[in-house]
Amino acid sequence: MATATAQTWKTKAEGLSYPTQAFIDGEFVDGAGGERFERVSPVSGEVFCEVVAGGDEDIDRAVAAARRAFDDGRWSASPKERRAVLLRLAELLVANTDEIAALETLDTGKPISDSLYEVGAAAQQFQYFAEAIDKVFGEVVPTAPDVVANVLREPVGVVGAVVPWNYALLMPVWKVAPALAAGNSVVLKPAEQGPLASLRLAEIAAEAGMPDGVFNVVPGIGEVAGRAVGLHPDIDKVAFTGSTEVGKLFLQYAGLSNMKNVSLECGGKSPNIVLADAPDLDLVASVSAEGIFGNSGQVCNAGSRLLVDERVADELLEKLQGQAGAWQPGDPFDEATRMGSMIDENQMNRVLGYIETGSGEGATVATGGNRTREDTGGYYIEPTIFTGVNNQMRIAREEVFGPVLSALTFSSFDEAMAIANDTSYGLAAGIWTRDLVTAHRFLREVRAGNAYVNTYDRGDLSLPFGGYKQSGFGRDKSLHALENYTQLKSTFIDLAG
Repeated sequence: MATATAQTWKTKAEGLSYPTQAFIDGEFVDGAGGERFERVSPVSGEVFCEVVAGGDEDIDRAVAAARRAFDDGRWSASPKERRAVLLRLAELLVANTDEIAALETLDTGKPISDSLYEVGAAAQQFQYFAEAIDKVFGEVVPTAPDVVANVLREPVGVVGAVVPWNYALLMPVWKVAPALAAGNSVVLKPAEQGPLASLRLAEIAAEAGMPDGVFNVVPGIGEVAGRAVGLHPDIDKVAFTGSTEVGKLFLQYAGLSNMKNVSLECGGKSPNIVLADAPDLDLVASVSAEGIFGNSGQVCNAGSRLLVDERVADELLEKLQGQAGAWQPGDPFDEATRMGSMIDENQMNRVLGYIETGSGEGATVATGGNRTREDTGGYYIEPTIFTGVNNQMRIAREEVFGPVLSALTFSSFDEAMAIANDTSYGLAAGIWTRDLVTAHRFLREVRAGNAYVNTYDRGDLSLPFGGYKQSGFGRDKSLHALENYTQLKSTFIDLAG
């Protein structure tokens, strides 16, 4: 769609037809218990549909279908077919971009421009992993002439994916695309705060030719359906993205069930370091604002701790406060809007609670700090900047997951690195400096899985994404993601026997 008015996008969203049932064994079905939950659009605070609330029996049905599909080889045995289907799926995502984007904005409050980007990024993921299917090889081990030894890379079997709501299409695809490319069957449990994009994805996958049972989607409440995935004895691997607190539960579930393999991409409290020799403070301010206010701060690797050399702190913070004006929440269906709503009322209140806590700890709200656009009924928070923060405050140590920036100062590089690494997380970190030696020291010393120099939150499909420490383990994106969904088999043939 060419540039459209907000009303045009709203009309499109209101006229959408989309699935709200679970997708199991190639068809949309009601939940065994008949339960449903309401979807409240954070754009307006209004209920707009009800979605099946899957439970233990529904997860059992989905896993059984996935197991049958894996065991009979209808998907795993044909790399060429997998490639064709995933490429077709990517094409269909692109063909339905406007409809899917409107649906995601309605469901999650994300600006329509961000939703459009997200659909394109999801399509690229499927293209990337489809093209990788016939380019990942095993190994031939050097041995004596009378021995043939190989290392085979095989799919793990049935994969359970439990994903968050902040990128309601892209986060599922980060798991589903490599898992399917590797030949696995998948049971996806989307977040109850944003399930509709995953259900639409299942519909498109079927249209693309995905065999029945290979890709199943069971929406439901995390404490019920998510737990059922984690504890299921016939799921071989769980891939989770979400909070560190819930990630730890999945480790427990694995131990209480079948010792299934688990990969976790969890929270972050990422430092963004600005040295006095930063090349362009206007650029620093612009990128840093995007790094915390983009997606309403609901980003695991958001640059939520801004560490600034005290010599340039006043100048940079003044520029950042100016940038905040460009991130004031607006109508998510307006293509000019840069920041939309929080995902729901609970998250909005949680973030507002952190803002109150920060003030109570002695930090100063330099800008923002309030709910806004209350007349819409939606859940919006102003872009907020705290100054006078120290690294022992809760707003500097805990993941707020909202548009809240904590600004801290330092007087030396060593002090900055000590503050940066003084966290239980290790997902991302950035530095701004003209000094190449300093940049390399930072890259070597920072304890984070993703590190940026003179930018923030930039990457590529070919780069793995994941964290250190309590940000989790395992990697999304890149060929390394396939390691999450394959296992190695060593073979040894004695030719002299």
